[in-house]
Amino acid sequence: MNRYAFVTTIPTRTGALQRGVAIITEHNGNINRVHFDRGIDPHTAFFEVTATPDEYESIRRGLAEIGYLQTTLETFASLKIHIHLPHESGALNEFLTMTTGAGAQITSITFDDAGIHPDRVTISMSVRESDPAEELLDALKSRYPIEVLEFDSTGESLDDTVFYLRFAQKMRSLIDTKDDDFLLQFLGEINHIAQDLTARGEDPKAVFRNVLEAGEYIAATCGDGFYADVQILSLSEEVTLYAIQLPGGGNIYLFQTLDGFEMLDTGYAVYHQDVMQLFATYNLPVAEGLTRIITSHGDADHCGAGGFFDVPALMHPATREIIRTGNRAWGSRSEDQVIEEIYTTMIALYSRWNPPKEENIHLIRPETEERRSIFPVVCRLIIGDLGFEVLETPGGHQVGELVLYCPEKGYLFTADSLMNFKSLTDERRRYNSYADYLVTSVNVDSELARTERHALSGLAEEFTEETHRTCTIFGGHGAVSEYRDGRLVVTGTVEHYTHAGGREVPEEKP
Repeated sequence: MNRYAFVTTIPTRTGALQRGVAIITEHNGNINRVHFDRGIDPHTAFFEVTATPDEYESIRRGLAEIGYLQTTLETFASLKIHIHLPHESGALNEFLTMTTGAGAQITSITFDDAGIHPDRVTISMSVRESDPAEELLDALKSRYPIEVLEFDSTGESLDDTVFYLRFAQKMRSLIDTKDDDFLLQFLGEINHIAQDLTARGEDPKAVFRNVLEAGEYIAATCGDGFYADVQILSLSEEVTLYAIQLPGGGNIYLFQTLDGFEMLDTGYAVYHQDVMQLFATYNLPVAEGLTRIITSHGDADHCGAGGFFDVPALMHPATREIIRTGNRAWGSRSEDQVIEEIYTTMIALYSRWNPPKEENIHLIRPETEERRSIFPVVCRLIIGDLGFEVLETPGGHQVGELVLYCPEKGYLFTADSLMNFKSLTDERRRYNSYADYLVTSVNVDSELARTERHALSGLAEEFTEETHRTCTIFGGHGAVSEYRDGRLVVTGTVEHYTHAGGREVPEEKP
C-alpha cells in the first residue's frame, strides 16, 4: 500500500464533497488527510490516501470522469470594465451570452437605472488564459462603448474564489517551474503546513502569506537587489577572514591563507553569482584558489551553494543524510513532523539548492573520545597557521552541526547555536522570522539548543578567565562579535556592499 496525494475541485452544491469521498471509498482508498475550507477557497480540496497503485489509478479515473480531479493549473486574466448597454429588454442577456461563450466567469456586476450612472454597467470577470481575454475584450469593444478599468493577466487581481490558483501562479514564478504536476504536488504540501499550523491556532491566510513573502524576499535580493555586510579580520600572520552576511540566510566565512582560500559555509545557491561578483570586487580569486569547504550543518542557507565548487566538502555524516533525505530534522525527535520536511523542500526550491556533490563529500568521523565541555572533539583542522578543534553539538539546532574552536586565539565559530541577534538588520530579522513561524522553531530540539548556547557561552567565559582576553564569536548569522560580560559586541568595521555602490566603508567616529 502506498500513500498518494491529489488536488480536487469541488462544485458548490449540496453533497459535492461526499460524491468525491464516495469514489475514494468505492475503490478502497483509505483517507489519511483531507483539507477543505471554503473560508480559504470555496472549490479546492486536498486529499492524501493509502491505496494500491491500481486502486489509486481507479480513484483518479473516477474523479476525472466527474470533473473533480485537478491536473493542471489554468492561468486566468481578470477584466473590469464600464460598459454602456442599450436600455432595452434582452441587452444584458445578449452581453452575458458573449462572455459565457468566451468562457468568462462574472465575479461582480452592478447596475442601477436610478443611480448616478443610469446608462452604465460595471462588470468584473475572470477569463482562462490571457489571449482569450484579449480576444473577448476586442469583441466587446467592437460592439459596445467600453471603458477598461483593469486588465490583469498575472492573476494578482483574482478574488479568493480561486485562492489556490492565485497562490499557485505566484509560486510558479518563485520556484521557476512550468510543470503543473510538480506545482500541484507542492501546493498540496504547502496546504499541509497551513492545515498543521491552523490546528495550532494560526490564521491559514497568514501561513500562505508567510510562505510567499519568504520566497519574494529571496527573489528580490538577488541580482540588482543583492547586498551584503562584510567584516575583514586579521586572524593571524597567515590568515585573513572575510565574514560575509548575505541578505537572507547564513553567513559565509572565507579564510584567505598563503595557500589559497577555505570556506566555512556557502550561503544559498541563489546568491552564488552575486557572491562571486562580490569576491571579484574584493580581489579574491576564489574560483581558482578555493581548496576546501567546511560545512557546519545541512540547512540550505549554509550548504546550499556547495555544488558550484569542485573541491572537498567536509561535513558530519548526519549532514550528508540531511542532504540526501531533504529533511532538516533528520535524526532528531522532530524528524517525523511534516512541517520540517516541507519547509526544507520549500526553501530548497526558493534558494535553488545545490549542495556539495556526493563525490566531493568528505565525512568527519570521531577520531578520539576527547571532549571540550559537553562537545565531543570529532577531529582537528589546520587553516593556515591556526589550529581548530571541530566540536559536535548535541543536535539542538540540527543533528550533526559542527562548531570550530581555536583555543589558542579564542576564535569560536558557533554556526546557528550562538549568534548576535541584535546585530541583524530589520530586513534580515524579518526574513529569519519566516522560519520561526512556519516550523514553529528553527531548532529541531529547543531544549538541547538551550544547552548548546549555555555551553558555548561557557567556553567563551572560560577562555577569558584563563587568558584575560575576549573570545570572538563567529555566528552562523549576524556580525562577528566579542563575548564581553555575557554580551555579544560587534567587533571591527562592518562594510556594506552592493553591486551598484561597491564597497561602502563607514566613516570612523571621532
